[in-house]
Amino acid sequence: MTRVPILMYHSVTDRPNDETRSLSVRPSDFAEQLAYLAESGFTPLTFGDLVASLHHNQGRSMPAKPVVVTFDDGYADFHSEALPILERHRFPATIFVTSGWLADAGGDAAGRPLDDMLTWGQAREAAQCGIEIGGHSHSHPQLDQLPDTELRQELRRNKGLLEEKIGTPVTTMAYPYGYSSARVRREVRRAGYWAACAVSNAIAADRHDVLAVPRLTVARSTGIDRFRRAVENRGVPLLYLRERALTKGYAIVRRTRYAVRQVVPGD
Repeated sequence: MTRVPILMYHSVTDRPNDETRSLSVRPSDFAEQLAYLAESGFTPLTFGDLVASLHHNQGRSMPAKPVVVTFDDGYADFHSEALPILERHRFPATIFVTSGWLADAGGDAAGRPLDDMLTWGQAREAAQCGIEIGGHSHSHPQLDQLPDTELRQELRRNKGLLEEKIGTPVTTMAYPYGYSSARVRREVRRAGYWAACAVSNAIAADRHDVLAVPRLTVARSTGIDRFRRAVENRGVPLLYLRERALTKGYAIVRRTRYAVRQVVPGD
C-alpha cells in the first residue's frame, strides 16, 4: 500500500493576526521543514499529480518517498513568504483558493477574509511558477450545512472564476474547515472536480476515497520533532489524537444539525 504525507498549511508569517495565529507557521520553520524533506529524500508532488499517479496512472510513476505540500485559503504571505522558499528548494505545491476572499475580487467579493489575501495577479504568477491552483469554495462556508442550491453555487462559482482568471483547468479542491458529507462529495464530483482534500490528520493511502483524501495539519505549534515523526509516519494517530477525536465527535454534531435544519426550515 502506498502511503503519502499530505501537509496542510495556511499562513506563513512572523506576524499573524489573532484569527490566523494558531494555524500559521513561521517562515524559518517552514524553511526548516522543507529542508528536512529534501535532505531525507522526499519527492514533492502537487496534489493533482499524486492523485493521477495513485488512481489514474497516466504513465506517471510514484517516487519512493512522495510528499505533497498544500495551502488553504490563499493568504498574501503565500506569495511573499512561502513561494520564495518553495522555489529555493524546487518544491511544487498546491494552493486551494477561496475566490471570493481575494484582495481584488471586486464585485465577486464574498465571505470575510481572515487576513490579507492574494490578488488574482499573484495567483496567476504562482501558477506560472508550477504551483497547482485548486478550489476552496467561493465564500468559505461550512459546505455540509448549505442547502443544495447554495452548495452547487459555491462549488461552481469558485471553479469557474479560478479557471477564468488563472487560465488553467481546476480539477482539485479542499473542503473549507475540512468538512464534507456524502451529499457534498456528490456535488463536488458533479461540479467537475475529480479529487478533494479533507483534513482527518492521517497519512494518505491509495485506499482512501479520492474525494476525501486526508492531510496532516502543520501549525505554529508543530515543532521539527513532531514534523519529522508525522511525515515519516511514526505514531501519527497518537500525534494527532486530540485533533482526530474532536473531528469525529463534531462530525456527529454537524450531521444532526443539518438534519434538524431540514425539518425546521429557516433555522
